Amino acid sequence: MVKARVSVMMRIFGTDGVRGRANSWPMTAELALRLGQIAGLHFTRSDRRHTVVIGKDTRISGYMIENALVAGFTAAGMDVVLTGPLPTPAIGMLTRSMRADAGVMISASHNVYSDNGIKLFGPDGYKLSDEDEAAIEAGLQLSPAMAEPSRIGRAQRIDGAGDRYIEFAKRTIPRDLRLDGLKVVIDAANGAAYRVAPRLIWELGAEVIEVGTAPDGLNINEACGSTAPEAACEAVRMHGADLGIALDGDADRVHLIDETGRVIDGDQLMAAIAEEALARGALAGRTVVATVMSNIGLERHLAGLGISLHRTKVGDRYVVEEMRRLGANVGGEQSGHIILSDHTTTGDGLIAALQALAAMRRSGQTASKSLARFKPLPQVLRNVRVADGARPLDQERVRRAIDAAKSELGASGRILVRPSGTEPVIRIMAEGEDADLLARMADEIGAALVGVPAILRGVADPAVRLSA
Repeated sequence: MVKARVSVMMRIFGTDGVRGRANSWPMTAELALRLGQIAGLHFTRSDRRHTVVIGKDTRISGYMIENALVAGFTAAGMDVVLTGPLPTPAIGMLTRSMRADAGVMISASHNVYSDNGIKLFGPDGYKLSDEDEAAIEAGLQLSPAMAEPSRIGRAQRIDGAGDRYIEFAKRTIPRDLRLDGLKVVIDAANGAAYRVAPRLIWELGAEVIEVGTAPDGLNINEACGSTAPEAACEAVRMHGADLGIALDGDADRVHLIDETGRVIDGDQLMAAIAEEALARGALAGRTVVATVMSNIGLERHLAGLGISLHRTKVGDRYVVEEMRRLGANVGGEQSGHIILSDHTTTGDGLIAALQALAAMRRSGQTASKSLARFKPLPQVLRNVRVADGARPLDQERVRRAIDAAKSELGASGRILVRPSGTEPVIRIMAEGEDADLLARMADEIGAALVGVPAILRGVADPAVRLSA
């Protein structure tokens, strides 16, 4: 029995920590306890007392995972500081500012409430490298000695962690910049930022209309937030707001909504921030880092400004790694992870939104004029849910469908098919000039994956608005 469990535990990390359905392997109290023990030992580098900061979003399963992690870390001899619900980037910031040895965020980000996850940060506030994750996974197969009774760690909750983050976020824009006279919709997805997001924008002087700020443990990301921005779009139109800010469950990604109710995605936000930084002479290396999912329109727009776009595989941690390698200070994902390394170590939806608001204030223009910088090419996305552990991309019929689509599209666009790193889903992206052609290709690949086209869950770029 022990050997069987060891083999299961070999690979638990995905593209963004450990993630899965709560109370099912690997997202169990058992695994969280063990992970806390091994990660605690991994980050213990001397005989002094060591500390880990633990935050979470609003999922009901967060209580279970949090308690198990506390038991694991204290068993390894680490002291634990608990912040309660806070955005993921706030935990990275607090890990550095409190000079802690590690940080943990309990969240499944944009996923439904029944999922949960564990994201680990090193003492520098950055997410763990592949090497660190491999070392922890290897440790899960061992039975190292835990702390002596006199060295067992202590745990305490701290007040004011949200205040620290709010002050940190405000320091990322000029001190004299205020938002008086602006009306802003805040959709916190009933998640980790439900307290700090409205308060931050209110403290800067804006009138705030709240959406998704009444979490009950079960409604995180439910018909709200950056993955379902319709509620925020409607609130913007209804209240005549100047801007909408739609965060996801742990507030590390954001989509903005202009005054007409139109969504501004991560690509447009990166373009606006990079262009503003370039004008101020603050864009390091005239370089932006994005993933393979970013629209070709972004690449063409930046090239016209003399800015080079470097692409990585999907995952904000890979964007961060490439930014650090290149010395870039602006990067992100189309999904709304925006990394501004002059301020943050990971995606931060609120800080990205503040930069957009600052750009609006500087220009004196509306959101639709100051933030929508380029015309995107049509981009059709399809998500096909598969069984856990399935490898449909290895099937011959699927490979043939992908190759046929690429051949037909030729040099006029792109086809990208990849497994999600956070849930059992195959993601299909077709990009080019002809939206109808792209939709047909994406559906044909999806049909090859599942054999039944009706199973497809369609998502389209705002420029296309297709559905399946």
